Amino acid sequence: MILEHALLQVDPALSEEFEKAFGTAKSIISAVPGFIRLHLSHCMESPQQYLLLVEWESLEAHTVGFRQSDGYQRWRELLHHFYDPFPVVEHYETVVEEGSPT
Repeated sequence: MILEHALLQVDPALSEEFEKAFGTAKSIISAVPGFIRLHLSHCMESPQQYLLLVEWESLEAHTVGFRQSDGYQRWRELLHHFYDPFPVVEHYETVVEEGSPT
């Protein structure tokens, strides 16, 4: 399993609009083969900040399967204009895991 990590900077005045657009966009990403699940969290201390975590079966499921899909173009239209600056997206492999799923 690969964990995609993106720290998203969104103007707090646009938070409601962003969250609504993300609600639409999540069906695009979840339809991609190799997608497992995502979590979008809003930072309590920094209201302009969101953390997006997406679990993929493989790196290629994200970098090829999603980013080269027609759906990705729609994802970009829905979300990319909210980000300032544009986020750095990084991928992680699990080293240690503990606890039960919630």
